[in-house]
Amino acid sequence: MNNYYLHQYPYIRLIIPWIAGVFCGDRFFDNTSVLLWSILLFCFLAGLSVTFYFLQRHSLRWCFGISVSALCFMGGWIGITGQLQQSVYEYPDQETIYRVRLIDVPELKERSYLCQVFLEECRDSVTISPVKRKAILYMEQDSSVTLLQVGDQLLVSSRISAAVNGKNFGEFDYPRYLMYKGISGTGYVASGKWKELSVTTVPSIRFMADSYRDRLLTLYRKLGFKGDELAVLSALTVGDKTELSESIRESYSVSGASHVLALSGLHIGLLYVLFSYFLRLLEVKGGFTGRYLRSALLLILLWSFAFFTGLSPSVVRSASMFSMLAVAEVFSRKTISLNTLAAVAWLMLLFKPVWLFDVGFQLSFLAVASILLLQKPLYQLLPVKSWLGKHIWGLMTVSVAAQLGTAPLIMFYFSRFSTHFLLTNLVVIPLVTIIMYMAVFMLFLTPFFWLRSLVAMGCRLLLETLNTFVRWVEQLPFSSIDGIWLYQWEVAGFYIFLILLLYYIAQRRLKVLWICLSFLFLLGAGHSIMNWVNYPQRSLVFYNVRGCPAVHCIEKDGHSWLTYADRQADKKSLQRVAANYWKQIQLLPPVEVKTDFQSSSFSCHQQILSYHGCRIGMITDNRWRNKFVVSPLFIHYLYLCKGYGGHMDELTRVFSPSCIVLDASFSDSRKQLLQKECRQLGLRYISLSEEGSVRFLL
Repeated sequence: MNNYYLHQYPYIRLIIPWIAGVFCGDRFFDNTSVLLWSILLFCFLAGLSVTFYFLQRHSLRWCFGISVSALCFMGGWIGITGQLQQSVYEYPDQETIYRVRLIDVPELKERSYLCQVFLEECRDSVTISPVKRKAILYMEQDSSVTLLQVGDQLLVSSRISAAVNGKNFGEFDYPRYLMYKGISGTGYVASGKWKELSVTTVPSIRFMADSYRDRLLTLYRKLGFKGDELAVLSALTVGDKTELSESIRESYSVSGASHVLALSGLHIGLLYVLFSYFLRLLEVKGGFTGRYLRSALLLILLWSFAFFTGLSPSVVRSASMFSMLAVAEVFSRKTISLNTLAAVAWLMLLFKPVWLFDVGFQLSFLAVASILLLQKPLYQLLPVKSWLGKHIWGLMTVSVAAQLGTAPLIMFYFSRFSTHFLLTNLVVIPLVTIIMYMAVFMLFLTPFFWLRSLVAMGCRLLLETLNTFVRWVEQLPFSSIDGIWLYQWEVAGFYIFLILLLYYIAQRRLKVLWICLSFLFLLGAGHSIMNWVNYPQRSLVFYNVRGCPAVHCIEKDGHSWLTYADRQADKKSLQRVAANYWKQIQLLPPVEVKTDFQSSSFSCHQQILSYHGCRIGMITDNRWRNKFVVSPLFIHYLYLCKGYGGHMDELTRVFSPSCIVLDASFSDSRKQLLQKECRQLGLRYISLSEEGSVRFLL
């Protein structure tokens, strides 16, 4: 890609260093750092850029380019650092009274209600201090919580703290995820520890948007939509996925159609095309004034739709993207280009740099960029003359181009690749397009009840057809490849290879082809080496998962035994935490052991495990208290869980442990007491809540 080619796309030259700055600023973010030196350096680079620009010396133009790139790099660094620091706050260690304002409706969880709140202030017996941070409160299930609405103000008594990572192998970085969302901490609020304040508040735009979305859902139910048809229609049109069952989610995921259930760029793009088509007459008849009016009406219609869907972050982001495209069309008659796409992305990251780490943002822009770069070369591979053939082949090439551009990210984030994506999108995209347009048409037919009911009947039939087709694709042989594990460098390497391949297609040089093939070989070799390095080893693993004490015995061939200390263990939490680690080491689904068990290399009896000569004792109750033996049983690892209420000296009368493993379910005071007793007895110990998951090779 030569320098002249880059000059055709100036915004690409701006966004690359900006993205690099955002990435580095996030990577090296420090809570204690100040922005002063960064801002001073930014101002210096800005002055340097202006100086080189006005010198107008041809020999120094490279200096201007370098200074502008450095300026963009520092801009991205400062932007992400400033946003991340907004989610940092030093909370008191004890339970404190806060005045909070609800910024989202309470969401029902298994044991509580999740409430996103804005912390206005914290109160003690002496002072009232402003907080001005967002937080998540888990409120004990109570019927009164369901009556709360967005904008309500509460007084709550809770111990709020910053989220911490469990330090488990391959665990999702939940604290960093919350920082990207602007959440500074989490806390639990028991019943009776909160009260609603009688404060008159002006309904927020978000509250009004949610109320209109609820009205649309009520309208759908009145028109006869129910079950999976209602769930899919709600997800497609208003972004409400609460009605989606696990089975329908899995069907769409396996078939490669899950992207249509996430209200984002695809849906806004379909509406943008529809509105743009009907408003094209204004531009034809009105000239330049008509173009202004057309763009203004497009903006009104797009943001009206975003308002009716509840102004969710993904919809706001997509509406912002297409709004910028609508404005860009006023000044240029050209269709969307890479330069326009880069300009839109740069403006959005200028406003909110943390969007760079949002999966939806990445997939949306990569899909559009891939279509712009790959669709035309793919379309030209097969000459098609018939009208229908051109449209089908065009849709297929668009789908393939988008899939090529997003497949590495999809495999990286979701560990799955849908093999029948081409067949799925060939049918799903047209059906979703028609359903979306029919849903909009239904709203315009509100005064004509009988006609609206007729359209609703057709829409229900299409939704039923859509769901039936998706389930059929799910049942096809080899419908998806699961358990895929990719590293970040592999994802980056694929996109570098794709750029090199496009450069070869443009230049047709044999040297570039050899570079592409060599780079592809290096990627394959690197992947094989990492698979060999991460191959399963015979080992014992203890996980830091509160509420699910377990011992994981892993064999070299990928087989394993997962022994739970409690029959009521929270297995879902453990599987969610350890899923990435199991995929990384290519582990087969473990055998779950809850009672006595015997195999050739593993046995469990009375919660005493034996695995390749290593003995593990799981202490989950008080059965070993007040017991005496002549010769204590040697135990390699004594695993203490919450159910044990005795002391360490009682256990040493029965067992002779080499190492004590303290489960994460113990309270802080109980854990400290056991640690103290271990030190007094000269016993080696490991606390999972402090160390995270630990592995012992055998």
